[in-house]
Amino acid sequence: MTPSTVRSQTSTLEKLRRAKDAARHLSRLPTDEKNALLRSMAAQIKEDEERIIAANQIDLAATDLRPTSRDRLLLNSERMAVMTKGLQAVINLPDPNGQLIEEWIRPNGLRIRKVRVPLGVVGVIYESRPNVTVDATALVLKAGNAVVLRGGREAAHTNEALVESLVQAPGLPVGAVELLDSRSRDSVDELIEARALVDVLVPRGGADLINRVVENATVPAIETGAGNCHIYVDKAADLDVADRIVVNAKTQRPSVCNAAEKLLVHRDLASEYLPRIVQRLQCEGVEVRGDEETRCLTPGLHVLPASDEDWGMEYLDLRMAVHVVGSVQEAIDHINRYSTMHSDAIITRDEESARQFLSHVDSSAVYWNASTRFTDGGEFGFGAEMGISTQKLHCRGPFGLAELTSTKYQILGCGQVRT
Repeated sequence: MTPSTVRSQTSTLEKLRRAKDAARHLSRLPTDEKNALLRSMAAQIKEDEERIIAANQIDLAATDLRPTSRDRLLLNSERMAVMTKGLQAVINLPDPNGQLIEEWIRPNGLRIRKVRVPLGVVGVIYESRPNVTVDATALVLKAGNAVVLRGGREAAHTNEALVESLVQAPGLPVGAVELLDSRSRDSVDELIEARALVDVLVPRGGADLINRVVENATVPAIETGAGNCHIYVDKAADLDVADRIVVNAKTQRPSVCNAAEKLLVHRDLASEYLPRIVQRLQCEGVEVRGDEETRCLTPGLHVLPASDEDWGMEYLDLRMAVHVVGSVQEAIDHINRYSTMHSDAIITRDEESARQFLSHVDSSAVYWNASTRFTDGGEFGFGAEMGISTQKLHCRGPFGLAELTSTKYQILGCGQVRT
């Protein structure tokens, strides 16, 4: 009987109970032992690469996916190498567990210390991208937690193969890494309602998945939002820089949440810049939609009319909507109305305009003269990430090890009593 068969015969409730027990053990593991587990996982994944890619091919063959969705699901040798590199990066990061955040002494002599502690059991619900299986496991374990994974049905064989490799790490507590059955919708409902057994949920994927979890979960959730990301080309922009950033942000990997979906252009340079950038985008295979002013300024370039729904939509595809604005403030207002508060950028040589944009766009990551594609845990130096949080409580933006901890107070006294 294979490990995946054993897992499929174990109920969700039993897996969650095992994870709860494992979390207590993991919270006490010293850093060197956690790093040894991750090192063993990286070696095992490398050894099992052929088997894992074969499982991935089964998933790819079984599912009728559009090209961008296939890209999220696909594993090859290059992406396997990125996974193991990510594990090594997490190994090299400082352990947040037990980290002293601040300390002070009260007039009565009490010494109060605020320290980081693990969250406990972290449930991760995600779609398509099997790299999440490895990234989430590495970060959650390094922070001293147990992880319960519920991947998408389309990646079932791939995730099973990856977890079979991960759980072979010598000394890994039983229940430290649990994979739920992705072929049943019941497993999601059981996970999001397991308040006594799961401490926090991290939903990753499209808006439908995230909304379902946030609206129905009794377990607290860290919402990783969709990415309706904007680039605003200001009247003081260097147009060569703008070309490079817009094309990169839209086309380098359009299926991910930090790809740009909307382009705003200042009216003072729209007649010069719009024909130029629309043509460049179309040469890259991008379907361009535009407001009435954009379409009037790009005759013969087959710009489709943008609907009201386009401005709030995350495409995750080679598609971009373009809107002309009259000022930095108008760009900010448009972004704050339609953005998912993920990542938005301004291209300008005017520092005052840039600082106005950086201060007033209400998103988790705002850029000045750089691509939105950098909103990523690895690019921020976090080794890997659990996701991009667009909410404002607990954490915001790319989050990793530190955000997978909570805090507690340790109070040191010498016999003090309250009067």
